[in-house]
Parts: sequence; structure tokens; C-alpha cells
Amino acid sequence: MSDNGASSTGSCSEEPGVGAETPASLLVAGLMLERTESPPSMACWTGCFPRPAGTEPTGVSLVVEPAAAPEEPTLQLAHDVVSRFDALVDQALEYCRIRLRERCFELTTEELGWLDLPELPLAVPEATVWADRTWAIRFAESRFRLGDPHGILVTFDGTRPVDVEGIDDE
Repeated sequence: MSDNGASSTGSCSEEPGVGAETPASLLVAGLMLERTESPPSMACWTGCFPRPAGTEPTGVSLVVEPAAAPEEPTLQLAHDVVSRFDALVDQALEYCRIRLRERCFELTTEELGWLDLPELPLAVPEATVWADRTWAIRFAESRFRLGDPHGILVTFDGTRPVDVEGIDDE
């Protein structure tokens, strides 16, 4: 295990076009990320946090393109995201509470009222860390029109949210 608590473990992937150095799983801050099916040009690992029965799974994905084992700085960022996941989700929610009031998001009067509720109508947070060390949290479920059909994405710079956008089919 490396000094930062992120390590690669497990056997090598047998997928065509993927080098033997690309691990089938990664242990990041105690969360096991398993290699998922992806185009040959990229490698993606995903893991879900344990949650109470009946609740939606939340998790983290790590994406490397072109397909290769993640480098140490990427693993360190993934470690930071995994180990502080709940706090970072809270930051993303507060960022949405503030930013979504801006006119450019064109929220209805009803939607603007939701921003004053104790809990925002955003759920099922999923973090994605990319090899270039950018990352974001997507709220897969949202009552906001802006989040239709694929959710709302909050992009981070380090541990600071810097942008929010709705994800559509474009």
C-alpha cells in the first residue's frame, strides 16, 4: 500500500486491448473499486459505499483515458474524495443552494422555494474522478427541471465546488 492509503490490488484485467498492468480492482481509502465494462480506450473502476437497506447506492468512479492503471496523483485525489465523501456532498448541496438562485438557471417560483427547504430535492450522489485530476459529483435524482433527465453535476477544483450544471442528452 502506498503512503497515501490508495493502492491497487487484485488480478489484472483480461479485457481485450487492456494492458496487463491495468488492475481489476483498486482499494481506495477502504472502498473497493472494481473494474467495470468500458470502451477499450478507457479504464473505469466503480465502488459503492455501504448504505442502509432500501436506500439508493452512492459511490465513486475513477476513469483513466487512455486505458491504464491510475497514476499516484489520481489515486491521491480519489483517496481524498472517498475519505471525505459525505462532507464533499454537503458542500455540493450548499453550493447548489446558493448558485441555483441565479437567473441563468431559470428556476420556477416553486423550484426557488425548494432552495429554502432543510433538504434539497437532490439525491443519489455519485463522484467521478478523472485521470487529469478533475472531478465532480452528480446528483442522479433531482426534482429540478434543470436535472432532467440525467441529474445535476457539481464540478470541483480540489475540494471547492466551482460550477453547477444540468445534464441533458447533449
